[in-house]
Amino acid sequence: MKRIGFIGVGIMGKSMVRNLMKAGYELHIYARTREKVEDVILEGAIFHKTIKECVQDCEAVITIVGFPKDVEEVYFDTGNILDSAKTGAYLIDMTTTSPKIAEKLYEEGTKRGFYVLDAPVTGGDKGAKAGTLSILVGGEKEVYETCMPLFEAMGTCIHYHGKAGMGQYCKLANQIMIAGALSGVCEAIAFAKAKGLNLDTMLKSVSQGSAGSKQLDFFGEKIVHGDDEPGFLIKHFVKDMKLALIEANMSELELNVLSQVLAEYEELEVEGYDNKGTQALYHYYE
Repeated sequence: MKRIGFIGVGIMGKSMVRNLMKAGYELHIYARTREKVEDVILEGAIFHKTIKECVQDCEAVITIVGFPKDVEEVYFDTGNILDSAKTGAYLIDMTTTSPKIAEKLYEEGTKRGFYVLDAPVTGGDKGAKAGTLSILVGGEKEVYETCMPLFEAMGTCIHYHGKAGMGQYCKLANQIMIAGALSGVCEAIAFAKAKGLNLDTMLKSVSQGSAGSKQLDFFGEKIVHGDDEPGFLIKHFVKDMKLALIEANMSELELNVLSQVLAEYEELEVEGYDNKGTQALYHYYE
């Protein structure tokens, strides 16, 4: 594989495009607004005005868009990926979306002669920039193995989880863990502030002990210093938590921590924080 189509050149996607180009792939990109991707165009990505033009001659197509409805649009709308990609292409959806959509895409794509994987990622904007993402893959194992060089250009923790949709289930488990860990970080900082602790010293004291976590490493200092800039948007995390709760309800699981954290984030959305980073959860405690 040499020629790759890429749709979803946002906070995460832009760094993933760069890492694929560094690995020697020819990147063809589509974005609704060219001005937002001028930097990667200058670095060598080839811009197309339509999805059809972007994907029609590519050996693989990668998507990482915002919401399940966006996945359905870019794949299933008339004239988009399933209608335009060449038979035998590899279609890799790296969006966090519904496992049911992943299964639907696999079934329809396979019927049309494509090789389809769901491969959501975790690791945030830092992992995307560094090329150290965790990539969680569902689909046919032989297809996963064929696409490994692509994954290795973007990530370092790459695992196969089973049939179509299983990558999405693993990603939702990841988001459940983050919800608990990040809310714990926010509550601890709120407590420390109320008791008059020096917050920077507090972070240094606990980060190397049993309370240490990726969420603390990524967001502790940002929370303490009022930095709400997004590595991952609140509105996308809310979407992920809702997907996890739907799947939990279908399995008759009661996930109380996830439900509480989702309610807190939904309150922040109402207050206008939807395009802030997930660490802005701290404002709920203020």
